[in-house]
Amino acid sequence: MALSKILVIEDETSNSRLVEVTLRQVGQTIVRANGLAGLDYARGGDVALVILDIALPGMGGWEVLAALRDDPSTMHIPVLVLTAHAGDEPMMRAYAAGADGFMEKPFYPEELRRAVRELLNPRTGVEAPGIS
Repeated sequence: MALSKILVIEDETSNSRLVEVTLRQVGQTIVRANGLAGLDYARGGDVALVILDIALPGMGGWEVLAALRDDPSTMHIPVLVLTAHAGDEPMMRAYAAGADGFMEKPFYPEELRRAVRELLNPRTGVEAPGIS
């Protein structure tokens, strides 16, 4: 069974590498370091899930989320906001803008894997191998 394609839009290399390692058995991670490049990839790729940072150079995460939700080619893709912006306000804003999940950095790898599994399975029917 093919692994799901997970797009990680994150400008900090250490964070994107940690996400890649954490999700190694869950899916194929594709990293884009800015919002516009991530949005372009989502529009053209076979993406099962987007993990989106908010603080991005150029086109910020809020703009990317709005664009993903406004585009018929990407509106179905689940989005997990993974951000250092802590607290209730960013979380409520993310859900109001159409995010399917919200997680604060730093994160526990087990929690990220669980969140990804929950977002992938109901929408795509794709098994997330290697997660218990």
